[in-house]
Amino acid sequence: MENEKQTIFILYPFIGAFNFLKWTILGIYATVIYLLNTISSIIKYCFRGIMYLFITLPSNFFKNTHLSTNKPTHKKEPKDKKVAKNKLNEETIKQMANLENKKMNDTILKPATSASELISKSNVMINKKNRKQIMKERREKHRQEQQALKAKTKLNRKLNAKLQAEKEVLISDLASGDVKRTNKPVAFRYKAIDPTGKMVTGTFTGSSKLDVNAYLVNEGYDVYSIKTSDMINFLYGQPSFGGGKMSNKDLIFWLTQLYTYVKSGIPLTDAVKILSNQMGKNKGRKRIFEKIIFELTMGSSFSDALAKQGNVFPSLLINMLKAAEATGELEETLNDMANYYREIESTRKQMVSAMTYPSIITVFSIGVISFILLYVIPQFTKVYDQAGVTINGFTKTIIDASNFLKSNISTILLIAFAVFIVLFLAYKKIKFFRKNIQILLMHLPVIGKIVIYNEMTIFTKTFSSLLKNNVFITESIEILSKVTNNEIYKEIMYNTITNIARGEKISESFKNHWAIPDVAYYMIVTGESTGELAAMMENVSLYYQEQHRGIVNNLKSFIEPIMITSLAVIVGAIILAVIIPMFDLYGSISM
Repeated sequence: MENEKQTIFILYPFIGAFNFLKWTILGIYATVIYLLNTISSIIKYCFRGIMYLFITLPSNFFKNTHLSTNKPTHKKEPKDKKVAKNKLNEETIKQMANLENKKMNDTILKPATSASELISKSNVMINKKNRKQIMKERREKHRQEQQALKAKTKLNRKLNAKLQAEKEVLISDLASGDVKRTNKPVAFRYKAIDPTGKMVTGTFTGSSKLDVNAYLVNEGYDVYSIKTSDMINFLYGQPSFGGGKMSNKDLIFWLTQLYTYVKSGIPLTDAVKILSNQMGKNKGRKRIFEKIIFELTMGSSFSDALAKQGNVFPSLLINMLKAAEATGELEETLNDMANYYREIESTRKQMVSAMTYPSIITVFSIGVISFILLYVIPQFTKVYDQAGVTINGFTKTIIDASNFLKSNISTILLIAFAVFIVLFLAYKKIKFFRKNIQILLMHLPVIGKIVIYNEMTIFTKTFSSLLKNNVFITESIEILSKVTNNEIYKEIMYNTITNIARGEKISESFKNHWAIPDVAYYMIVTGESTGELAAMMENVSLYYQEQHRGIVNNLKSFIEPIMITSLAVIVGAIILAVIIPMFDLYGSISM
C-alpha cells in the first residue's frame, strides 16, 4: 500500500510538468497574437490622429470661416430698409394681437343667457390666455432670430473683409514683379473658392506664386492667398528620403487605369485628372497627381512631368515613356509597363512568401525555448535541490544554460540589438560589406539559386522592355544598374558599358561569369547573332521566372517539416533533460 502511494506521488511531477508545458506554449501563442493585434490597432489610430490633426482639422476650420460664400442667398440690405422692415413686422404683430383681444372682449361682454354660454365664455378666457402666451413666445423667438442674424452678418462682414484684404495683398504681390522663380519646386499653401463655391485650402508645388495662381485660376478657382515658408516647405514639400516613392502595386493600378483612359480617347491631362479624383482619400498621392497636371498644363511632356516629382516614379518608367513619346507609342508602352510591374511584383511576392514562414517559425521557436529556459527549468531545479537528486551532465548543461540566460538576459538582448543595427547599417552604407554578404548568399546551396534566378528574371525582363521601346543601349545599361541592388550585377552592367564603348559585344561581359548561368549566356549570344536580342531576353526572363517559382515552392514544401521537426527535437531534448532526474528520484524512493 505504501509503495502504491509512493508511486502515485512520483507521477505528480510528470503530470504537472506536462500540463505546465502545454499551457505555457498555448499562453505564449495567445500572447503573441494579442500583442500583434494591439500594435496594429495602436498604429492605425495614431495614423488617424495625425491625419485629423494635419489635414481634417485645418480643412474644417477654413470651411467654417467662409459662411457667407456657402450661403449666397443672404444679400446686404440698407440699414434704413432693415429698420423699416423690423418696425413693420412689429406693427403687424401688434395689430394682430389687438384684433384678437377685441374679438375676445366682444365675446366675453355679451350677457350670459344659459349655463352653456357661461362655460363657453370661460373656455374663451382660457384660450385668450394661451394665445397671449403663444404670441409672446413667437415675439421672443423672432427677436432671438433677428439677433442671431445680425451677429452672423457682422461675422461674415469681418471674414469677407479679411479675405478681401488677403486677396488685395496677393494681387499687389503678383503685380509688383518681385515674384521670383526658383529652380527647385517649392511647396505653397493656398486658400481659394473652388468651382462649386466652397472655401478650400490646399498645398501645391511650383516654381513661383505666379505659376500656382495661373494654374488655379485656369482650373476655375477664385484665389485669395498663396503663401510659402520654410515650415510649409518642410511639412508639405517633396520628401528627400524616398518617403513618397510609389510601390509596384500602386504603379500597376495607375498604369492600367491610365492606359484604359488614353486608349478610350480621353486626353492625357484629363485622364490624370480623373486618377487624381480617384485618389481623393490618399492626400499624398493626390498632391503628386496635381503636380503632374500642373506640369502638363504648363507645357511639359509626360516623362518630364514624372521626372520632376523626384524619386516618386522609377527611372525605368520615365525613360520608357520618353522613348514612347518620341516614337508615338504611348498607349502600348503604358500597357507593357503595367504588365512588367505586375510580373516583377509577382516575383517579389514569391520571395516574401518563401521567407515569411521560416522567419515566423524561427522567432516563435526562440521565444518558446527562451521561456522554457527562463521560467520552467528553474522550477525543476528547486525540486532537485530539495530532493538531493544527483544530476547528470546533460541535465546540468541545460540548467547552466538556464542560469546563464536568466542572469544575463538584458545584456544578451542589448548585444543582439546592437549587432543587428550595426549589420543593418553596414549592409546599407558600406559597399564592400554588402558585396561580400551577397556573394556569400549567392554561393549557398539553395538560397544562391533563388537569388540568382530572381536577379536574372528582373535583369532580362527590364532589358527586353528597354530594347523593345527603342531606348539606347548605353541608357538601358545605366538604367539596369539602378534597377538592381545587387553589387555583382551592377559590376556586370558597368563592364557592359565599357565593352560597348570599346566596340565589343554585350555578351562578352556575361562570358564565364559565375553569377550568369550558362543557359542565359548562350541565349544572349544567340539573340545578338540573330538580331533578336529583345525577344531572346524576353524568353530568358520567362524561363528563369518559372525556375524561380518552382524552386521557391519546393523550398517552402521542404523547409516547413524541417523547421517543425527542429523545434520538436529541441523542446523534446530540454524536456528529456528535465525528466531524466525524475526517474532517478523514483528509483531511489522505490528502493
